[in-house]
Amino acid sequence: MMFSWIRKLFNKQESKSEIEETEMKFLIVGLGNIGAEYENTRHNIGFDVVDFLVKKLDGHWKSDSHVYISEVKTKGRLLVVIKPTTYMNLSGKAVNYWMQKHKIPKENILV
Repeated sequence: MMFSWIRKLFNKQESKSEIEETEMKFLIVGLGNIGAEYENTRHNIGFDVVDFLVKKLDGHWKSDSHVYISEVKTKGRLLVVIKPTTYMNLSGKAVNYWMQKHKIPKENILV
């Protein structure tokens, strides 16, 4: 991660503030399936984990573009936490959309 920051620092197309902003953003994705039949099952453990994280950081969920999303700050970092509202096999589209929207590099994504 440090080497990618150094490479970006010397890239004339990006300013130092843009680099710092990108490096300090993380996309955290909790995977699961929508629907009452999946609640409290092993299929939704990803949803449960991010629910716990957002609650612990006093965040709140809102619905937006095929996900539930919460943006929380901790230790100088912005965590963009999402729960895709698509079925598991279509989650990649939601992840890609939010990664692009927030300009989060793939090395800053946790699924």
